[in-house]
Amino acid sequence: MRRVSTVLAGCLLAVLATASLAEAAPTVRFKAVPVAIKGFPHTGNILGAGAAVQAEYRISGSEYAGFAPPLIGVRFYLPKGTVLHTAGFPTCSTAKLEQVGPAACPHASAAGPVGSVLGVVSFGTERVAERATLESFYAPGGGIQFFTDGHSPVALEILSRAHYAHLGGAGGFGPELIAGVPLVATVSGAPFASVQMISVRAGSARRVHGKPVYYGRMPKKCPKGGFRVKTELIFDQGGAVPVVPEVVTATYRSPCPRHR
Repeated sequence: MRRVSTVLAGCLLAVLATASLAEAAPTVRFKAVPVAIKGFPHTGNILGAGAAVQAEYRISGSEYAGFAPPLIGVRFYLPKGTVLHTAGFPTCSTAKLEQVGPAACPHASAAGPVGSVLGVVSFGTERVAERATLESFYAPGGGIQFFTDGHSPVALEILSRAHYAHLGGAGGFGPELIAGVPLVATVSGAPFASVQMISVRAGSARRVHGKPVYYGRMPKKCPKGGFRVKTELIFDQGGAVPVVPEVVTATYRSPCPRHR
C-alpha cells in the first residue's frame, strides 16, 4: 500500500509566490454552504450559530494527459465574521495517521463525516477513474489533516496537512485554510494522478459541562447577496521540478439565513 506525506506549508507558500498563469487553465466549479452539526440542534445556516461547512469542487481540463493538471494545494477563505474556536478539541497525530491510519484516531478528533474524492490515475498504460474516501481530523497545534484512502484500481493512502491563517480575517474574508496536496505517482514515469471531484464537510462541536462548544460559528451579520466564500486551487503544470504552478480562483455566494 502506498502512503504519501503532505507538502510542507513553507513549500506551498513559495509555490504561490512564484505562480504564473498558462494560456489554458483548468475549470473549477465550487460551492460551499453552512450546514447543521449532527446531534446539536439550532446549528447550521443561522446567524451567530455553530455550523459546519460543506464544500464541493468539480474540476475539469485537458491540459495534462487529457485531464486537469495534478492538484498540489488548496486555499479556502471562510466568510467574513466567521469565528473559529479550535482549542480543546481532541486531535489525531500525523504519526498515527501515517503508521496506522484513521482507525488509530480518537472518534472525537474527526472534523466531520467521511467525504469523497474522484480522481484519475495511471493503471498500466491507461488513465482510469479512482474513487476514494476523504476523512478529516483535527491536528495537534491547530489545523486539519485530510486522509484520502483509495482501493481500486490502485491502493492509495494520501495524507495532507492544512493550517489556518488570518484567524481574524483579511482581504474581505474570514479565516483562511491552507492545504498542501502531494503529487501521486502510481506507475514510474507515468502521469501523476489528477483530481476531478472533492466533497468534504468540516466542523464539529463538543459538550463541556453540558454546554455546547462549536469549532466554528457563523457570522452575526449577512451582507447583501449572501456570504462571500473564495477558494484558490494550485495545480502543477507537468510535475516538473522546480514546480511550475497555476492558480485558479473560484468564488461562491452562500445564501443568507431566512428570517423567521
